Amino acid sequence: MNVTAVKPEGADRAADEAEAAAPEGAERAADETEAAAPEGAERAADETEAAARGPGRPAQDDARGGAMSGSIAAVHHAARLLAAFAPADRELGVTELARRLGLAKSTVHRLLTTLTREGLVERATDRGHYRLGLRLYELGARVPSRADLHLVAVGAVDELLSRTGESVHIAVLDGLDIVVVERRETLATLRLANRLGCRHPAHATSAGKVLLAYLPLAERSALLDRQALVAATPYTITDRARLEEELAKVRSRGWAESAREHQIGLASLAAPIRDARGRVVAAVGIAGPAAQFGREVVHRFAVETARAAEAISAGLGYRAGEAALRLAREDDAASGRRTAS
Repeated sequence: MNVTAVKPEGADRAADEAEAAAPEGAERAADETEAAAPEGAERAADETEAAARGPGRPAQDDARGGAMSGSIAAVHHAARLLAAFAPADRELGVTELARRLGLAKSTVHRLLTTLTREGLVERATDRGHYRLGLRLYELGARVPSRADLHLVAVGAVDELLSRTGESVHIAVLDGLDIVVVERRETLATLRLANRLGCRHPAHATSAGKVLLAYLPLAERSALLDRQALVAATPYTITDRARLEEELAKVRSRGWAESAREHQIGLASLAAPIRDARGRVVAAVGIAGPAAQFGREVVHRFAVETARAAEAISAGLGYRAGEAALRLAREDDAASGRRTAS
């Protein structure tokens, strides 16, 4: 019998509370000792943790191209720890974090201690548990492109919601995922899984198709070479050639459509948002019940969505003629540099 499988939840909480109650001075001493340890010892600890994960669970840093030094691995582990917190898991204990990350509980505890001192993580009211700290919110607000996008998009997003009666969102590309950075919902439509910060597969969504369509060909090919196109529903495009045909259609008409490809019963439309240089930096879209998105409605909504995208782009400084000239000059300069080299 697997003893850990039947261990009561209270045991984990008790262990977390005991670790949380450790004197801060002792934690600091442990951190200082670890910092003074030679890099070889840190690497040995990392290798021990990798062995504990077993052959079926390779370390993420190994998957990304080689072993990391001890100090770089610590940063990598800290980043993974922060990413482990999700809307459904806003508070987590040491035991659960160690299980999710495949790290020793002592390592997770030291990471939490350091992150807590920096305000990136804070202790929750439930002893032994942690949550993301306000310092992360402060840092996120400093990202200039996102802040500018939010400021200029508010009016256009509200107008699009009013004119279509459908939920509105703005998304950016991160690898082969989109991340929702702005949203408005209406009570008359489906309750959508488009929370701020929510991720969705780009190839299955209208916003993702827009963002993939306007990537430079070499960049898009490199992304698509990296992983397979997974089906979210029976309607998801999973064939590479067919996806490229769809993206060519998006570039030709200036907007994208997704019908039941990401979620059964859901349809969406999206159009590109450009910055002052003419680069597509985000996509604005609407989503609602697929049954309501007949061809006439799709055409009308596509026009409204494209208008919203143009308004936001103008707010970011985009001027079609000026941007085209600027891009041409940049391309000429890049070509000159390649020739000279």
